Amino acid sequence: MTHPTPERKTGDMNPPHTTPTPPTTAPPATVPATTPHPASSTDAREPRQRPIGSSIRDYWTDGSISALCARISELSAVPVELRDERDLVLPPGSSPDAPGIAAPIPEGSTVIPIVIEDEHIGSVVVHPAPPDRHQPAAAAGRLIANATREICTDVSELRHRVAEIDTLYRLSAMLVKGGDVEDTLDAALRSALEVLELDAGSIMLLPEDADGLAKGESEADLERSVSVNLSEHWLSNPLPLSRDREFDRRALAGEVVVSENLADDPRVLLPEQCVEEGLGAYMGAGMVFDKRPIGVIRVYDREPREFSRAERRLLRSIAQSAAASIEQARLIRLRARERRTQRALRIAGAVQQRMMPDKVPVVPGVDLAARYRPSHEIGGDFYDLFESHGRLAVVVGDVVGKGVAAGLLMSAVRATMRAYAELSDDLSRVLARTNDALCRDTTVNEFATIWMGTIDPHTRELRYVSAGHDRPLLFRRDEHGLWIGRTLEGGGLVAGVSSGESYPVQMEKLIPGDVLIAYTDGITDAQSFGNERFGRPRLVSAIGSTLSAEPGLSAAELVERVFWAVRQFTGLHQQADDETLVVARIV
Repeated sequence: MTHPTPERKTGDMNPPHTTPTPPTTAPPATVPATTPHPASSTDAREPRQRPIGSSIRDYWTDGSISALCARISELSAVPVELRDERDLVLPPGSSPDAPGIAAPIPEGSTVIPIVIEDEHIGSVVVHPAPPDRHQPAAAAGRLIANATREICTDVSELRHRVAEIDTLYRLSAMLVKGGDVEDTLDAALRSALEVLELDAGSIMLLPEDADGLAKGESEADLERSVSVNLSEHWLSNPLPLSRDREFDRRALAGEVVVSENLADDPRVLLPEQCVEEGLGAYMGAGMVFDKRPIGVIRVYDREPREFSRAERRLLRSIAQSAAASIEQARLIRLRARERRTQRALRIAGAVQQRMMPDKVPVVPGVDLAARYRPSHEIGGDFYDLFESHGRLAVVVGDVVGKGVAAGLLMSAVRATMRAYAELSDDLSRVLARTNDALCRDTTVNEFATIWMGTIDPHTRELRYVSAGHDRPLLFRRDEHGLWIGRTLEGGGLVAGVSSGESYPVQMEKLIPGDVLIAYTDGITDAQSFGNERFGRPRLVSAIGSTLSAEPGLSAAELVERVFWAVRQFTGLHQQADDETLVVARIV
């Protein structure tokens, strides 16, 4: 790092920024304003000019500072000069490209350095004079130097912001165009190389779920995204640039890491490979978004080089902007994927809805109605109403879980039961075979509760079997005209847990006026804002009071009333589970 040069008198110390003093008899010489560095043998570019901002010439406008120095000279009768970083005199009226005047600094002069961001860009020189004239002139020179420093600092900051805004604009344009992550990173890297006048670089990304660098002397956890002017041999080397991956670790911790001479840097793991690749200097910054590491941006110069504070700050800004752009691009991609997934789920949900009976069968002596209300696009509840061997079959089931897996299992259970019901009118056999099929084709944590009943429309006989399902309710008027609800007994183990299970058939004689209610636990488990369950007692009470008030309600109207009672209880509380209800009235 270049430290600010203190104000000095030429008799006190050797001036560090002066050209060799020519003989006193020689006239002042002129030299070019800039001196190019020779190109490296591995660099085919044009010779590099001095970095912008390293000389006061880079902030030159109309020469007013030189003119001010000349005016102070006239007023104080003491020569006051403005010199550039090489101590070349910049006379009033000269342009930034005009040659400076090489002249020795007289012994006893006061040299007031102009330093911005640790960079010596020039100085104000006050020639020796008697104290009564020298001291006021030196004070005026200090004011000129301080004012110049402030102006140049503001200009340097403005240039940095302009470069940063330009880079942000480019990256934003990539996102507006819908570019992918790789295009965005390529734009960020090329912007950094262009603005910083560097030769090569790369961007390496961590896995999306990574929380930092892996341990060890290997870059296997980093994925090459984009690179410019680096050989495949360099990029494919699994060894890191620095020992113990120090450069990347410090970069991801928030530093801008610099190596001004890779060949002589003791932190570099393989300096000979840097020489072979033709890389002289390095600067790296971490790409971090919301404290989550995304990757590192690495840029190189073909020659050893010092990096100013402004250049480091600019690379950090580019890295941060690139990180935000990457995260946004990933978010756009994730949202697009989510939209496709949601569309697929809606289609799957529509297909699942079509698997439910589109209309209830017409059965003499039985008024039927049903409703299925999933909590997500795809649910695990199902019901079925169909004719089987001259009887009305009613099936209500609930498979474990929610979402796609539950929906697929529900479809398999429904199709299996239909297939076995066509082959046999023995409900115990149908459910036992369905259970065995589930045990064979599913894992231990996939199972279903099922209730299946058949009603003979002529004899009004109800036969039913149950595999761990909520027991249906049967409402019947007593001799006093009150509606009494009771549960139908019987049941067996849930289907899909243990093969070879038996499911005994239960029987019930129905009479005109009876109301059979089959449901899933989404009805009774519905919760209010106070986390209170709707429960079976409320279900029984809601149905009993409704029938008492309106005994002639149809099955469809009764379904509406039950769902309305549940919604009144839960209010705006989000539905947590699928809700299914089947009502059969004997008429």
